[in-house]
Amino acid sequence: MVFSSVIFLFLFLPLVIAAYFTLPKLAWRNLLLVFASLIFYAWGEKFYFLLMIVSVFANYGIGVQMAKEGARPKFWCALAVVVNLGLLGFYKYGNFLVGNINALLSQGHIAPLIVSNIHLPAGISFFTFHALSYVIDVYRKTVTPQKSVAKLALYFSFFPQLIAGPIVRYHDLEEQLSKRSVTLEDFAAGVSRFCIGLAKKMLIANTLAEVVDQIFAVPAGQLDTGLAWMGIVCYTLQLYFDFSGYSDMAIGLARMFGFRFLENFNYPYISQSIKEFWRRWHISLSNWFRDYLYISLGGNRTSTGRSYLNLVIVFFLCGLWHGASWNFVIWGLFHGMFLVLERTPVLSWMEQVWRPLRHAYVLTVVMVGWVFFRADSLSYALSFLKAMLGHGQGAGDLFHASMYWNAEIGMAVLAGLVAATPILKKMHALIHLRIGGAAPGRNALLAETTLTVLQNGSIAFLLTWSIMKMASGTYNPFIYFRF
Repeated sequence: MVFSSVIFLFLFLPLVIAAYFTLPKLAWRNLLLVFASLIFYAWGEKFYFLLMIVSVFANYGIGVQMAKEGARPKFWCALAVVVNLGLLGFYKYGNFLVGNINALLSQGHIAPLIVSNIHLPAGISFFTFHALSYVIDVYRKTVTPQKSVAKLALYFSFFPQLIAGPIVRYHDLEEQLSKRSVTLEDFAAGVSRFCIGLAKKMLIANTLAEVVDQIFAVPAGQLDTGLAWMGIVCYTLQLYFDFSGYSDMAIGLARMFGFRFLENFNYPYISQSIKEFWRRWHISLSNWFRDYLYISLGGNRTSTGRSYLNLVIVFFLCGLWHGASWNFVIWGLFHGMFLVLERTPVLSWMEQVWRPLRHAYVLTVVMVGWVFFRADSLSYALSFLKAMLGHGQGAGDLFHASMYWNAEIGMAVLAGLVAATPILKKMHALIHLRIGGAAPGRNALLAETTLTVLQNGSIAFLLTWSIMKMASGTYNPFIYFRF
């Protein structure tokens, strides 16, 4: 089920909220959320929700075994890692592996392997990482094994973060599974955050998505420089507002039920280095790889060369986590390479460069990386990059940028450029500061009331506009659903 759908907004969510606040006990509320989350997942994945249930019980049992007297925790943790990664590997990388094996077999004129196409369950990468977070936390004794299957099932399946994150680590949510409350202020803040995320998705990401898909469908031999740059600029904004919009909606929904999720994005496109970019982009994934992989490999506590290798390994796996494709592997290694170079004299001097130039460097690297992320094949990605560099084969007669540019796209790009920076946030904080510093009295109260009305009015306007776009049946994919 998609957040930006009529069935979710006007049927599923209201029914779940009404039932949740009707139930008097937290244990009943937890069971309701588990049941609702399974319906949410089964809506699009049918019987694949059973796979998640199997994962819950398997990891629950392993967690219990690790805590037993005389148990071999290292063995049970290793078993959990093998089982979880085995499921992920089969469903996500089975087709990729068979395709590459067949490519090698064809070189020797050997008959290819015949394997039925393996379905990729939505969100399997996310709930697998949740499972690994739990068992590794138990193994490290960061947390105690969860005694309630229902609570662990809620951690695995909670519908706001089930399909596309954020990746919530178990130790960050453990206490909230047993003790939480929802105030009116919390609920209102959650609604506002959800509406902002929905607007990001419907008004910016979806508007740009159609143009991006059209441009990336242009034959490689017809790409020219202007068209290629328009395509990658629009995709850079689409991807950010699609994923950060989903994260905003997930964080807002969780807040409505009393859960506090950590932030997942912090204006990544204002970064001054690739290192900073990864502290701001998909923060929950970066933290997961840091805590459970990079540190386990030795992190930067080893030799300089080994720490560089650790970074490359992490970003190789980060790329592979995003998709079963060599394009994603190259994208991950590309970022890993720049993270290493920024620690060496090759690029460390960039720290002293004029800020706008550092910003331009980061955006250039990120957009070049996004070409591999978006292109359907490596050959198309290379042709697209050639076009960006002014060496495209297109003459601009059959396909050109003006064919796809219109007022709606222009407004979406402009809104995206502004909203991708903290300008609006700083203006909001400044206005509050001015009001807070004003002398107490009717004028200050009037100003605060006016600001509150304007804020709520803006949220209502964005929600109404988003619903209108939804009702019109506009293009409505979620990029990270496939991961």
